[in-house]
Amino acid sequence: MTTVRRSFLKNSAATALAAALPSLNFAQAPAPAPARSNFAPQSGGWRTFDVTTRVDIVKPDGVTKVWLPIPSVNSDYQHSLDNSFFSNGSSRLMQDGQYGAKMLYAEFSAGEAKPFVELTSRVQTQGRAVDWSQKTAEPEAADTLRYFTRPTRWIPTDGIVRKTALDATRGAKTDVEKTQKLYDWIVANTYRDPKVRGCGEGDIKTMLETGNLGGKCADLNAIFVGLCRAVGVPARDVYGVRLVPSAFGYKELSGNPASLKGAQHCRSEAYLKGYGWVAMDPADVAKVMRLETADWIKNVIDPVVAPVNKALFGGWEGNWMAYNTAHDVALPQSSGERLGFFMYPMAENAGGRFDPYAPDDFKYQITAKEILA
Repeated sequence: MTTVRRSFLKNSAATALAAALPSLNFAQAPAPAPARSNFAPQSGGWRTFDVTTRVDIVKPDGVTKVWLPIPSVNSDYQHSLDNSFFSNGSSRLMQDGQYGAKMLYAEFSAGEAKPFVELTSRVQTQGRAVDWSQKTAEPEAADTLRYFTRPTRWIPTDGIVRKTALDATRGAKTDVEKTQKLYDWIVANTYRDPKVRGCGEGDIKTMLETGNLGGKCADLNAIFVGLCRAVGVPARDVYGVRLVPSAFGYKELSGNPASLKGAQHCRSEAYLKGYGWVAMDPADVAKVMRLETADWIKNVIDPVVAPVNKALFGGWEGNWMAYNTAHDVALPQSSGERLGFFMYPMAENAGGRFDPYAPDDFKYQITAKEILA
């Protein structure tokens, strides 16, 4: 079957930015991670990456369909530039109609014995760190703020979610104070559970009702987002993948660019008056506490944890790429149920939807190459 090749630029701003890039060379290998040091990400120092996702269907059964997330975020911390792809099926670009999450859709006939699709996305990323002494951000549109305080299927804002949020924010007057209290509540009351598959499901109502507050990033940051929304602070999850090692030597906050399968990571943002959308990641604090050292650290003043706990309220490191902020995603052309979030390659065939965590049936690989001037 004829191989399909396409490329496109996101928008005119991205086109201009891409044209302005210097002459580029691929880095041959990632630099070794430094010894662990004070974790203090800052904005500035844009880095450019080509991120490649390859899917091979090992056991085709009838017509096969594949959806690959495409970086859809253009912001002060990420420029989503261009994409190219090839496949032995029929491939085209599509978009979630509610959140604008972009994706590559590939469809393969029942007669295709070895379906495959490969996507390469170019992005630029940088770190984030809010300056709490400056309240200079332009106001966000009122409709956008309302949108990010509404409930979703897995993130309700009433019942036990609202009760928990009100209890946790008692005495707080400002949106910053409320958000700090909720961030601290997540760090103090939830924990990283390595046995949870993938990044978790983000079913926060069930977690709060059962008192089982162990999970991974899509669980813990979803609780944070839900609690923020329940007390009127706009908040959203941001779904993406770690690309390279942490510049601060934290192994659990790193990605291996040669193999990023399993490096998916959900972060979060809260909208704070005067500061705009502010980076948050209490789930990564829990990850460092549980996994960074041989022993489970249970005190946030520990010297390994303290700088991470401080920095991830208002910042995050730019060794990560955002895909989208989408919830309750209906994959176009799919017969399956909506996704809670779209951060993993997805596929389905006559036998139903593939399990993205089962590599024997659904083989995919994600790699990243940093491009150096």
